[in-house]
Amino acid sequence: MKGTIDDLLARRSSRKYSSRQIGDAELEEVLKAGEYAPSAMGRQSSVMVVLQDREAIAKLSRMNAAIMGSSSDPFYGAPIVIVVLGDRSNPNSVYDGSLVMGNLMNAAHALGLGSCWIHRAYQEFESEEGKELLREWGVPGDLIGIGHCILGYAEDLPKEAAPRREGRIHRIR
Repeated sequence: MKGTIDDLLARRSSRKYSSRQIGDAELEEVLKAGEYAPSAMGRQSSVMVVLQDREAIAKLSRMNAAIMGSSSDPFYGAPIVIVVLGDRSNPNSVYDGSLVMGNLMNAAHALGLGSCWIHRAYQEFESEEGKELLREWGVPGDLIGIGHCILGYAEDLPKEAAPRREGRIHRIR
């Protein structure tokens, strides 16, 4: 138990990655953690699309950057992008997908990998271009974008957490 708490307190977001691909065994462990995230009523409706193809990542990067009005790489050179999607008909999709994202990032940290949650998946996959990508990738369903979990070997992990803001916990006894 102590190791889990230590991992939760030590995890940081990485915004610079080595181009080296992570191993299949490590990737499978991260994905399994995502599959085991809690979901409302046990529906398990979240979908993960694992991108390791450089061209696919570059295309999604350009779409994401355009949404934020930038030309920089919002995926920071990470060699893997896991797109987390939710079933549009499930009113808990955003919450369920957020739990998947958390499990992916925490598992990555536990394995010594870097990760970061990248937003704008919703806007990407609401667009016709995004819907076409899902069709090209063979991903069925009426899905909404929740987030992107970028993964890889981090080159910039901060050692210390930012100070915690006061007043975020209220106790009623």
